[in-house]
Amino acid sequence: MLFGLFRSRPREEEHETYCEIVAQARQPAFYTDFLVPDTIDGRFDLIVAHAVIYFRRMRGEGKAASTFAQNVFDLFFSDMDASLREMGVSDTRVPKKVKQMGEAFYGRADAYIPPIDAGDSDALAEALDRNIYTEAPEQIAQKRLALYLLEAGRLLAEQPVDDLMKGRIAWPDPERFAKQPV
Repeated sequence: MLFGLFRSRPREEEHETYCEIVAQARQPAFYTDFLVPDTIDGRFDLIVAHAVIYFRRMRGEGKAASTFAQNVFDLFFSDMDASLREMGVSDTRVPKKVKQMGEAFYGRADAYIPPIDAGDSDALAEALDRNIYTEAPEQIAQKRLALYLLEAGRLLAEQPVDDLMKGRIAWPDPERFAKQPV
């Protein structure tokens, strides 16, 4: 009990920010209109895509933003660890699974950030195809998701870092992209 007093606990803003990322990734339109598989992997991939957009925005914004983003990142993986345990993954397998999730996160960040930086929806759609639409390619849906993520990156770039560090994230409405001609 005494040792728990010295553990760092996530601040309310970090927790709120993480919850905003997850809530946006759980919008029903992604699973219905964008045809993202409504599976553990599909949900993980959408959380990762939104987290990548968020962390991309926070880079280069100074030490306070970097520390904040790192704490949100740590909270993300702490939540993944807890989720695996709740799903009944054995204690000996959880660290391996979390490591795989970390590798997946960084792989997806490496695949998504360059096309987002370049504003290249075709390259982003290809990366989404490789990571999210692995079972059944959905060219129109993945192109729409790519356009949505590009807009999310643009919107977050316009938002003050102070707001983003308080969990006040203005995401685009996914339904606006769900029927968009591509």
